[in-house]
Amino acid sequence: MKLGLLETDRLEQSLRKKYGTYSEMFQKLLSPLDDQLVFHVYDVIRFEYPKNINECDAYLITGSKASPYEDKAWIRRLEEEIQMLHANKKKLIGICFGHQLIAQALGGTVKKSDLGWGVGLSTRRWFQEKPWMGDTEETFKILVSHQDQVCHIPPGAECLAGSDFCPKASFQMGQHILTFQGHAEFQPAYLRDLITGRREIIGVSRAEQALQSLDLPNDHQKIARWILAFLKAG
Repeated sequence: MKLGLLETDRLEQSLRKKYGTYSEMFQKLLSPLDDQLVFHVYDVIRFEYPKNINECDAYLITGSKASPYEDKAWIRRLEEEIQMLHANKKKLIGICFGHQLIAQALGGTVKKSDLGWGVGLSTRRWFQEKPWMGDTEETFKILVSHQDQVCHIPPGAECLAGSDFCPKASFQMGQHILTFQGHAEFQPAYLRDLITGRREIIGVSRAEQALQSLDLPNDHQKIARWILAFLKAG
């Protein structure tokens, strides 16, 4: 399978040197689970896109510090790509910003949460079961770092998981779109550095709680398996 990574952010040089780019994080997460995976990276901030949608078998939109509702040309162009992929029922994964932008592009709404930052290790409840999940628990744990949230999922989408803080943390459309508000590609050490650098912005108390949560186990390997199972499902 050839997976196109639509990269929507550039990390600060100090973080990139230690942890790699977002695309490299996804390759590190997914490659050990499937040695047949081939990746192609597209820098959509620079308007890099496949020549046609069949250049890859599936696509994944990464996280970003940007907000979907910002008036930026590269965001509007990516919305158009999402709409085209959806119209052609091309397999598509949305992660954090990707989750939000897919929702917005297809008729949902996104806004900055009144509850402030969601950051650290978060527990999500499953609302539905899908065949690609296999045998799973009622909840899963994922690292998060976001202020924006999906308020309304697109018409025709199914909300799969959420929490009291983030009720719409995952949705599916048909058999071709799956999204998560969270970062299975993050290492706890990376998020620790990110939170430390944003401590004043996040708020000292919330940042400290988030940092403490990073010592607890997460379910990133399970999430990686779910993503691949969804992409391979007929």
